[in-house]
Amino acid sequence: MKRICLVVLGLYINLLGAYAQTNDSTNYKSRKLKLDEVNLVSSYYKQDGNNSAVTGGVGTENLNDFSNGLEVKFLRYNKKKRKENIDINLGIDYYTSASSDNIDPYSISSASKEDLRIYPSITRTVINEKKGSAVLTNLSYSHESDYRSYGLAAGFSQKSKDNNAEFTARAQLYLDVVKIILPIELRNSSTGGVTGAPNQYDYPWKHRNTISGSFTFSKIITQRLQLMWLMDIAYQQGFLGLPFHRIYFRDRSLATEKLPSSRFKIPLAMRANYFLGDKIIFRGSYRFYKDDWGLNANTAEIETSFKATTFFSVSPFYRYYTQNGVDYFAGFEQHLKTESYYTSNYDLSKFNSHFFGAGLRYAPPKGLFGHKHWNMIEVRYGHYKRSNGLHADIVSLNLKYK
Repeated sequence: MKRICLVVLGLYINLLGAYAQTNDSTNYKSRKLKLDEVNLVSSYYKQDGNNSAVTGGVGTENLNDFSNGLEVKFLRYNKKKRKENIDINLGIDYYTSASSDNIDPYSISSASKEDLRIYPSITRTVINEKKGSAVLTNLSYSHESDYRSYGLAAGFSQKSKDNNAEFTARAQLYLDVVKIILPIELRNSSTGGVTGAPNQYDYPWKHRNTISGSFTFSKIITQRLQLMWLMDIAYQQGFLGLPFHRIYFRDRSLATEKLPSSRFKIPLAMRANYFLGDKIIFRGSYRFYKDDWGLNANTAEIETSFKATTFFSVSPFYRYYTQNGVDYFAGFEQHLKTESYYTSNYDLSKFNSHFFGAGLRYAPPKGLFGHKHWNMIEVRYGHYKRSNGLHADIVSLNLKYK
């Protein structure tokens, strides 16, 4: 999804070089906020398929997404000599979507054909190194032309006395609003978007709220094996569909998808890292998902990191996913009007998928571009393929300043 702008990169190199600081004493705990790390992530994502929910489960799913992210990390020690990390993120996505343009296929330049998403966030973590505990708070925001999201999170972690185990708990709240943009043929003067109507651009908004809790426990089993167990609990309430997803019933009449106003989700997962000598690391994970819409899913993933030299590594990966589909899904002209809920969104259908690719990581001891603080570059490519025909490719680039 993301591409890098070399001009902007050059400006960041100069800027960060000016702000870089060194610590003359390993015993001194600086209370001054200083720059610790910067990550620039850029990617490009492209997909295509023939099951667009905008046109009732048929039609193009072509989409191109360019995404750029900047992460800046600062640290200091407070009056109580506790370490404080400030993590500031800014993401900007730009996409073009042929399927979204079919919301209003008669428009030469539909506003929904392309969009820009901006999503900043800030995280503050206070670490008590003596007790092995940490407290986290987070604020986030996401803005699109037809969607707004406000996020708040808080978390706590505690390490064991021997530092071989750690427990983490986190609570999150998202308050979202969705602009109700109906397909062009279903609009009227009260729903907005009608040419000549007084409120033709005055679309109504509806709320969507999500509250979730995340719990993880990690444990060093041996010098070579590390395990982590994860459990999430999430509850959503409000308008949970999308207003421009069409439904074509068996009698060929038209409506938009209708889904329950609440959803309860429980994902469970387990991850393992195994160090096979100094050069090879195996990372594996399994995740089970279940919700009260009838969806059950399983994910298995493996990644191997091979260190070819002390500063160059290759990481091939593979992920298999399968789900049974929600109770309310049916394809084009397969729903009955008598049904309480209905959707033709193939993201909620029965399918399995494969995602595979590799990453290349280069971290020379003298740094990149002749600048010692730019110490790592990673390029990753992945190919995604679903059993229902959707396929996608993603290329990403990550640069680290330390």
